[in-house]
Amino acid sequence: MALKSDRFELQTDISFFYNAGTATRGSVVCHGATVGSGAAMDQGVNLATVSTSAVPLGILLNDVVNKDLTRTHLNQHKDEVQKGGKVTILRKGYVVTNAITGTPTAGGAAYSSPAVAGNVDTSGTYQIGRFLSTKDEDGYAKVEVNLP
Repeated sequence: MALKSDRFELQTDISFFYNAGTATRGSVVCHGATVGSGAAMDQGVNLATVSTSAVPLGILLNDVVNKDLTRTHLNQHKDEVQKGGKVTILRKGYVVTNAITGTPTAGGAAYSSPAVAGNVDTSGTYQIGRFLSTKDEDGYAKVEVNLP
């Protein structure tokens, strides 16, 4: 689990699909390889990679799974989404996540990690917001997300 229930979702985006395998909520996502033209509503996203060209879109709020849906169903209580389905991305607000690289300080800038795909870091190229706390004993910290 990479997100705790303490969160504030001021602005979310539901116009993206996740096609790149599985992912855990609380990860930073960026545009995928398949990008539509104009106002296309079929844009793909994936975990923010370690390349400097991966401009972050926000924090993933769903678990993306790859299940055989003829044998089991998606867990609605965990807000699971099947691979290839629409995902919810946090653009503005805050979350408490453990997908963090480095040692954050309260008030410090939060970046898309250049070292670990999908993580929030204390340094990097693209700032996604700022840390509102330090890590607790379980490795979770509050991260404010403020993306245009």
